[in-house]
Amino acid sequence: MSDKLFAPADPQAQPCVKNVMKYLSDISYTKVLTGQHTQTMAQEELACIRKATGKEPALLGFELLSYSPNINYLDTDEECMTEVQDNYGTLKRAWEWAECKGLLTFTWHWFSPLGGRSKAFFTRNTDFDASQAVVDGTPENKALLSDMDYMAGLLRPFRDRGVPILWRPFHEGEGSWFWWGAKGAETLKKLWRLMFERFTRVHGLNNLIWVWNSPAPETYPGDDVVDIISRDMYPEAHSHTSCKEMYDALCKITSAPKIVLIGETGTVPDVDAIVREGVGWVSYMSWSKEYSLTESFTTFEYLKKVYDSPCSVTKDELPELY
Repeated sequence: MSDKLFAPADPQAQPCVKNVMKYLSDISYTKVLTGQHTQTMAQEELACIRKATGKEPALLGFELLSYSPNINYLDTDEECMTEVQDNYGTLKRAWEWAECKGLLTFTWHWFSPLGGRSKAFFTRNTDFDASQAVVDGTPENKALLSDMDYMAGLLRPFRDRGVPILWRPFHEGEGSWFWWGAKGAETLKKLWRLMFERFTRVHGLNNLIWVWNSPAPETYPGDDVVDIISRDMYPEAHSHTSCKEMYDALCKITSAPKIVLIGETGTVPDVDAIVREGVGWVSYMSWSKEYSLTESFTTFEYLKKVYDSPCSVTKDELPELY
């Protein structure tokens, strides 16, 4: 693979970022990292994988929703509060995973910086206007930057210890269901660039690997601020394929060579077919709760088959990257 594939967008990127990107580039088309999202201290999904396969995923996902500064505790509902409370303290689990040298990816269901009720990352639960948030000096902009600065503070210790993070903000921005995608492609691109500049130049978070998460070409913010491209997909239950059509569509968002991964999936893909068919997915991340704790989407027998495949990379097979 070309060296361009692992040249980080951040010119000040730490060696750990370069190591991870080179590794992912090197295994593209030949191996697929196993991955799993978690969002609670109990990490039930990780325990389930261990029980079913005897192994652990190479890539573990962590949720930052409860770390949003503007959660409205006075106007919410039980479902929201349960999800927030279950997520409290999960960065401790991220640190434990980092100490074991596993790969980490972070997702942030960002409660809107102003206003909102209940799960205010959903557009329907907030009147926060992202198109105003990218205008310098507006109340929305000040609130947005304040939230970014707060999150940067939480991420800084990982930077200080040289822990690489696959950072996937503003996910699924092609849709209008999250406030960051509700005002269209131009606003989404400005949000991404604003965060990239603030995190890299103001806060020096040069341990982040910037993972873009949308298959819509009109939303793509530019090769200079993206390290990896990805998309989320929820195929039919028990439909295990290479997801080639979705891969081909995603790759059309840029002509530049990029590492490509599945940001989220409900059904585990067929890693053998991915390699056999020459599809370049370098990793996948199964979503949490019923997608992984039950056999409604992937049987535990099939999961074990995937984890045992010579085409898969599990945590014990990772080289030391940081």
